[in-house]
Amino acid sequence: MGFNKAQNEAIMHGKGPCQVLAGSGKTLTIVNRIKYLIERYEVRPEEILVVTFTRFAAAEMKSRLCSLMGKSNVPVTAGTFHGIYYGILKWAYRLGPDNILSEEEKYRILRRVSEDCGTEAAEEEDFLHDIAEEIGLVKNNGLKIGQFVSKKCRQDTFRELYEKYEAQRKAVRKLDFDDMLVLCKDLFVSHPDVLKQWQTKFKYILVDEFQDINLIQWKIMCMLAAPENNLFVVGDDDQSIYRFRGSKPEIMLGFQKIYPQAKIVNLEVNYRCEPPIVEAAMRLIAHNEERFPKKIRAGKAGKQKVRFQYFEDCYKENAFLAEDIRQTVQNGVPLSEIAVLFRTNMQPRALMEYMVFANLAFQTKDRIPDIYEHWIARDFFTYIRIAQGSDSRADFLSIMNRPKRCALSRWCRRGRSTASR
Repeated sequence: MGFNKAQNEAIMHGKGPCQVLAGSGKTLTIVNRIKYLIERYEVRPEEILVVTFTRFAAAEMKSRLCSLMGKSNVPVTAGTFHGIYYGILKWAYRLGPDNILSEEEKYRILRRVSEDCGTEAAEEEDFLHDIAEEIGLVKNNGLKIGQFVSKKCRQDTFRELYEKYEAQRKAVRKLDFDDMLVLCKDLFVSHPDVLKQWQTKFKYILVDEFQDINLIQWKIMCMLAAPENNLFVVGDDDQSIYRFRGSKPEIMLGFQKIYPQAKIVNLEVNYRCEPPIVEAAMRLIAHNEERFPKKIRAGKAGKQKVRFQYFEDCYKENAFLAEDIRQTVQNGVPLSEIAVLFRTNMQPRALMEYMVFANLAFQTKDRIPDIYEHWIARDFFTYIRIAQGSDSRADFLSIMNRPKRCALSRWCRRGRSTASR
């Protein structure tokens, strides 16, 4: 297939750093650049590393590359940041699956240390999830614990939680996923010979969804790419939405400060959307103050307008969506061509109820949280069972301190501790 001028410029880029600003056509550009490197520059596939953010995206990248080159396998290394760094640590330290802390183990430790710290929300899954995220932010940004200000609990409480979590994690000699990044960076800093080996292995590095990179991931990429700096990064600063998970969009905005000689290519043609959609999106995103200036234009014809609708609450919104979908289907559009996008995975549940009521089939790729599995709902049901006469010991123990009676809880723990001595 043919490429436009900007796509050709990106695909045929030679040595040195290059940043591609792309809202669409990212994967197409990356796989064709890999093909170009192999066929025109005679780069060995084993010397090429492609990094993205999900295993699904990495697998799709490999699949499209093989299809493009007409081969069943092309030995380019493609994986997630965690997958690549785990491979490096596995080689250096002989790590295995038994050395990685599972999510279940992680939350078990967090629950234990929260109870030890007398945290009122120790049993609440939402609180533990928030604390786990904040621990990840500390590690992913390379911060000292004293530099981080928690938004979920007092500073001294978070510091105690963090230090006790780390102590218990180390006691069982395991790493969590964020430790893989930190440990890999420390490995390269303390063992330049090891770093040199991986620099020699990966002579060309391509990074997808660059706007979502965090500080530790970026530092390791910079070390791996040196000294030749054949670093090809693709992303869209307008799509950066994961700052809450530690991503640093300013890294993308500051790419040229780190690599002044870098080529910047702007893929300004959007081949997916019609002009009214692209124009509406550009008017909206133009309100962002920190972004690359760009003039995206539509690469396909059409006059499908963008419709904006305001609703008083989610119930009226979902009723409108279900009815709109039903009418669209009646007008001859198959359900398989209709998609509904959400900002969070908690929102779809109410719409699904309306869809079922309207007898509209649907499917979702994400696991939708069941509100009846939430600890609040479980406690309600337990109270109802006990009110109806349940004499289950498990029911009694699960709500005997719900709502929390903190002083009694701490007194009971001290009593158990004294009795055990």
